[in-house]
Amino acid sequence: MRETPSSELKLQYKRILELALIFSLAFHILFMQSFKKFKVKTVQRTAKLKALEVEEIPQTQQEKQAAAPTRPSVPIASEDEDLPEDETIDITDLNLEDEPPPPPPPDDGAIVFVPYDEPPMPVGGFQAIQKRLVYPEIARKAGVEGRVLVWAQVDVDGSVVRTKIVKSLGPNGCDEAAVNAIKSVDWKPAKQRDRPVKVWIAVPVDFRLR
Repeated sequence: MRETPSSELKLQYKRILELALIFSLAFHILFMQSFKKFKVKTVQRTAKLKALEVEEIPQTQQEKQAAAPTRPSVPIASEDEDLPEDETIDITDLNLEDEPPPPPPPDDGAIVFVPYDEPPMPVGGFQAIQKRLVYPEIARKAGVEGRVLVWAQVDVDGSVVRTKIVKSLGPNGCDEAAVNAIKSVDWKPAKQRDRPVKVWIAVPVDFRLR
């Protein structure tokens, strides 16, 4: 082959590439070694902080609310003229060490339903009971209204021998007034095969303020 400049360049291409690579690596190594020892100056600065002023918060004391006053009971004047006006109740001493009394015996007079053909009826109807009803003064002042349900046992002679309160209006005298009204009227006894029998009957008594 004839030696030409192009053929000589192709033959030296590999050698030139190796020399360029070696020169590049050497240059980078020398450059990194020259900046190996690089010092950074540290600067210290001091800052002054002002003290914060905290205002004292006054403590408030919560006032206790007074308890609600109890509802006063309504006194009822007695109709008995023989009672002295200056009579007082003696103070009784209670001994808590004494054993409590035994409970009362169970009620043997349970309500027994007897079949009948004709129910017992008050003479004049149940309106007669309402007419005989005396509204308790304490219930009237308190505005108590409602119905009292009473079981009444009517004997063969038409008299009410026993009563039981089934539905009450509370301790305001309405239950006692309903029982007194039922007992104050005459009753026609119940009949079973045209014979009077002793039976129980439920009697409602209404308390309504006009």
